Amino acid sequence: MKVSYNWLKKYIQTDLSPEELGKVLTDTGLEVESIEKIEAIQGGLQGVVVGHVHACEKHPDADKLNVTTVSIGTEELQIVCGAPNVAAGQKVVVATVGTTLYPKPDEAFQIKKAKIRGVESFGMLCAEDELGIGHSHAGIIVLPEDTPVGLAASSYFDLSDDYQIEIGLTPNRADAMGHIGVARDIKAALNYHQKAGLTLTLPTVQMPAVTGNLPISVEIDNQTDCLRYCGVSMTDVNVAPSPEWLQKALRSVGLNPINNLVDISNFVMRELGTPLHIFDAKSVNGKVVVRTAKAGEELETLDNVQRKLQGSELLIANATEAMCIAGVFGGAHSGVNEQTTSIFIESALFDAVSVRKTARIHGLNTDASFRFERGVDPTLTMYALERCVQLIQEVAGGQVAMPTFDWKGAIPQEKTISISLNRVNQLIGCQIDKSDVISILKDLDIHVTNDNGDTLDIQIPAYRVDVTREADVIEEVLRIFGFNLVPIPEKWNLSLPIAPKINKDHWQRTMSESLVGKGYSEVMNNSLTKSAYVANLGMNQLKEEHQVRMLNPLSQDLDVMRQSLLYGLLENIAHNQNRQSPNLRLFEFGKTYAKYTSGYVETQQLIICTTGQRHSDNWLSPEKGKDTLTSYFDLKGVLVGLLERLGFSSSLQEKALSNQLFEDGQAFEVHKKTMAEIGWAPAELLNAFGIKNPVYYAVVNWDLVMDLLTRVKIEYSELPKAFATRRDFSLLIDQQVSFASLRSVALQADRKILKSVGLFDVYEGKNLDKGKKSYALSFILQDGDRTLTDQEIEACMTKIQANLEKECGAILRN
Repeated sequence: MKVSYNWLKKYIQTDLSPEELGKVLTDTGLEVESIEKIEAIQGGLQGVVVGHVHACEKHPDADKLNVTTVSIGTEELQIVCGAPNVAAGQKVVVATVGTTLYPKPDEAFQIKKAKIRGVESFGMLCAEDELGIGHSHAGIIVLPEDTPVGLAASSYFDLSDDYQIEIGLTPNRADAMGHIGVARDIKAALNYHQKAGLTLTLPTVQMPAVTGNLPISVEIDNQTDCLRYCGVSMTDVNVAPSPEWLQKALRSVGLNPINNLVDISNFVMRELGTPLHIFDAKSVNGKVVVRTAKAGEELETLDNVQRKLQGSELLIANATEAMCIAGVFGGAHSGVNEQTTSIFIESALFDAVSVRKTARIHGLNTDASFRFERGVDPTLTMYALERCVQLIQEVAGGQVAMPTFDWKGAIPQEKTISISLNRVNQLIGCQIDKSDVISILKDLDIHVTNDNGDTLDIQIPAYRVDVTREADVIEEVLRIFGFNLVPIPEKWNLSLPIAPKINKDHWQRTMSESLVGKGYSEVMNNSLTKSAYVANLGMNQLKEEHQVRMLNPLSQDLDVMRQSLLYGLLENIAHNQNRQSPNLRLFEFGKTYAKYTSGYVETQQLIICTTGQRHSDNWLSPEKGKDTLTSYFDLKGVLVGLLERLGFSSSLQEKALSNQLFEDGQAFEVHKKTMAEIGWAPAELLNAFGIKNPVYYAVVNWDLVMDLLTRVKIEYSELPKAFATRRDFSLLIDQQVSFASLRSVALQADRKILKSVGLFDVYEGKNLDKGKKSYALSFILQDGDRTLTDQEIEACMTKIQANLEKECGAILRN
């Protein structure tokens, strides 16, 4: 938000420079992002001074030129001038050699020493248009006789520069959306730190007597979204360009002047933070209705866009049609124009949520919606109207033509709470005198109603929508007291827990670095996504009723919180594939969100995916083909490696997968809880995103990983003293039997000397019965202290064979 340095000084009498004032604002929580100098006239008329024409003679070789001798106080200059009104004895405006003038912002020219028709000229006597302060070129500017010679033209014309201060206004600071609110913070800070004794007084206003005759009835149909509505009509107004002071004020905050009526409404909004709207009385046609839009109703807005209304918007209408979207945007045919002579002025208070929803529905962000969304001061609604009428009469004339209409609904009221001075000092971290606390609060319009010793009963103004609790009040005291003044103690007292705490950031960083080391790239997707994904591609796994929907979605593509990280990753793959980058290894740490009857659930997950070619093109890589594409087992190796790195190797169990978001795959359980799921994406999902290659992905429940890490114990053992022995089985098994089940059964036979089970060959097809396949398994046996005997080995292998035949139907092949 932009405020003007000179404008602020109308309410706060201070000699602080713009930079010093910017520091004060930043210290109070209104962070200043930039300070920009605004020259009243480009170049500031540097080098332009008042001169006295001592002599004026005809040019010897030009009938229309004169040769003048002009004193500028420090020297006399010979200047050739062609103006018809130049004469000896005049006080004039002189641009000296080296001065740069800007008749128009994009047209600059420099005054140089010149020879005109053989006569040297050392400057220029200036007309209005040449200085950029007017449009007349009939002759040079002639000043009053008592004007001091040598006086800078900028001082004579009172061209004081201004400074535009841009504040990064946070959404909670609705009270600082006008110059008055910003000035209030300056007053409080300077009164506390400099004992400045400043006061802040609003301009005095009074509604003029009714002298015209233009009665307009007002009807409030929607009394939920309209909280207060004030209005008055005026006749005999004269629409014209605004006076210079008004144009200058608006330009100082980045607004372009339009006409005197519109400019006054913008001026009052920037002064008080209260939006106003002025209607041409002809469009009102005797009646104003504040109502809800009808579904399908259309309205052409000021940007000449025909908008179809959904039926939830609050409208300002006449008896037959809508005139504008309340608190958001004006209509194209109801506003002030050059032919306007009678007007209806609206000053209202609209529900913040209603305005926010309407603005988001239509993709609008206006000065009015910006303020109504955050909450304007309900006590200034009538004052803003009176201020507007007063200024209109000053710059556009006119008569008040009806008694003021003032309807009040559920207007926000002042709040009364109690604060503890002990709690103030405790939260801030240092001692602040009670008198200072009371003084700070008073300067912020927060008044103490009862002083009960350590406890103060305070009354919070209605416009401070962000101050509702004791902690909020303490924050108000702190930001005026100064965050930088809170001392840092030399001694810190800490309580260290005995039980080790899992460092979640460390483990997430460790896993990320491990994946990056394996060639994976991290992505970060928006937590907001489109509800259509679950509706159309939920695969009966994700349900629409579990979606967490946005009350005020920015668009239909961002209307729900994501239930799965998968869709964002598929978007990434499609985006890269369409830009000739189909070979991808990606991962993302992120949260998913769901809503159940028991409440909302938020889960931290890790998703890993791989697609495309296994190797990049080089002279060592095999030719492209089906066998060179990345596979499920590539990703499985990465996943198992991560879980083993986390310490879950001994407790990891493979189970059948039942998640419909996978075409097929496996689940990994730890302590009978599903920690990870891995498989490949269904063809339906790939087709929906236009992805050509298979996509293999794994989802890890990172919250469960962090919970179970506390059970992981690191055990150390010395290197074995004896060699290991390997035995192999070639087994004939049914198609549905997995290696995981074979491995599990084998390990249960003898956990003492059987160290590992591996799969080194798979055969399916010719010479095997239908529904059968052949697996070749390796078994590593070892005792850490001694060499195993043949009898021990054979006994173990016999038991393994028996268990495999009994549990899995495996037959040993010859």
